[in-house]
Amino acid sequence: MTDYAEEQDNEIEALESIYPDILEVLETEPHCFKLSLSAETDSHEGAPLGVDLQFTYVPTYPDAPPEMEVLSPQNLTEQDVSSIQDLLQQQAEENLGMVMVFTLVSAVQERLSELVEEKKKQAEEERERKQREEEEKEKKRFEGTRVTIETFLAWKDRFDQEIAEKKKSKKEEDNSKKLTGKQLFERDTSLNDSDARFLDNEDITLGAGDESVEVDESLFQDMADLDLDEELDLED
Repeated sequence: MTDYAEEQDNEIEALESIYPDILEVLETEPHCFKLSLSAETDSHEGAPLGVDLQFTYVPTYPDAPPEMEVLSPQNLTEQDVSSIQDLLQQQAEENLGMVMVFTLVSAVQERLSELVEEKKKQAEEERERKQREEEEKEKKRFEGTRVTIETFLAWKDRFDQEIAEKKKSKKEEDNSKKLTGKQLFERDTSLNDSDARFLDNEDITLGAGDESVEVDESLFQDMADLDLDEELDLED
């Protein structure tokens, strides 16, 4: 008859010597303990992956699998955790009749290392994808838009419309700036002032340098009465 209690005690003792830093005994009746596993990643790839495995012996362990829980996953997706649970169940069924916790823990530790490599590969593929996208954007920026007959005609139509609108706008602006002679005269009041000043002067002063000549207008009042032709005959 199998002494389950003795086998369980012996396995606990062995596990404590193998995993002194990561094994924590939670209960002794029945035996319940937890192991904290982790897998380091490269420093530039992000935080490490980790999980806690909790085992509770059933009375007939190892002929029956222990109760197993996956707790406190670190940087693992739900799919990752599910794959670990499936792995534990598979390994437990394959090792029935033998103490199996060391085998189970080793399988999960290996799985964590595999997940590290998978995530590293995924990160590299993501970087390459983004790099390709950036290169494509840069390439398109330099290539510009391919010109076809349709795109050229569409551009020509828009260009002609823009030119027509600019010409129309400039013509309206020029028309608004043009004034008639009357409008200019009415706007420039200095012309009226200069005529008024000229009419008010009784004497006209002609200047050259510092000398000036005053003209008496009364001397020319009777010139219309002179018979210039007659005087010319007398002189002859």
